[in-house]
Amino acid sequence: MIALLMRDLRLAVRAGGGFGLGLAFFLIVTVLVPFGVGPAPDLLGRIAPGVLWIGALLACLLSLDRILALDWEDGSLDLLATAPLPMEGIVAVKALAHWITTGLPLVMVAPVLGVLLNLPIDGFLWIFVSLGLGTPALSVIGTFGAALTVGLKRGGMLLSLLVLPLYVPTLIFGAEVARRGAEGLAVSTPLAMLAGISFGVMALLPFASAAVLRINLR
Repeated sequence: MIALLMRDLRLAVRAGGGFGLGLAFFLIVTVLVPFGVGPAPDLLGRIAPGVLWIGALLACLLSLDRILALDWEDGSLDLLATAPLPMEGIVAVKALAHWITTGLPLVMVAPVLGVLLNLPIDGFLWIFVSLGLGTPALSVIGTFGAALTVGLKRGGMLLSLLVLPLYVPTLIFGAEVARRGAEGLAVSTPLAMLAGISFGVMALLPFASAAVLRINLR
């Protein structure tokens, strides 16, 4: 599993789908929002948690089609299917590699970009916590969508349409955690819901993704 993880990390960076693309898109979204909304610090502070979460979600979408497509194209996926490692473990490693190259950099840079949106001081910790807890769910759900569309020509748009509705609960509770934390309100309920979603998809979706891949490989 470690060897597969290191391989996927190297491929992600070489293929141009690593952390640089996601961070650049995240930065562009954060910079453009103040131009569209206007120089209103109070308004920017209120919408900052939602904007940061939407930017992180869209940035994760950019590299979803690379999770399995490269292995499908060069035949590596067929070899992995015959490896001693169970397909569920392969899918879990793929999701982890995507999170390390895409989700983790977004989590680290989000508090810094929050300064551009006048995020309240109390919100810096909670945007970090909410993204750190929610972005793994985005990667796991995205891996499931990639398994559904692997092998399809021009499946990137279809992948986005399939995955976006599944992202909505994570977006709602993640942004709510950050918003309540920024306003000094209790965050226990949305935080528990966000954690439940993340742990739930991490426990169940690798099995669903593995089943879909077995069907597509037949």
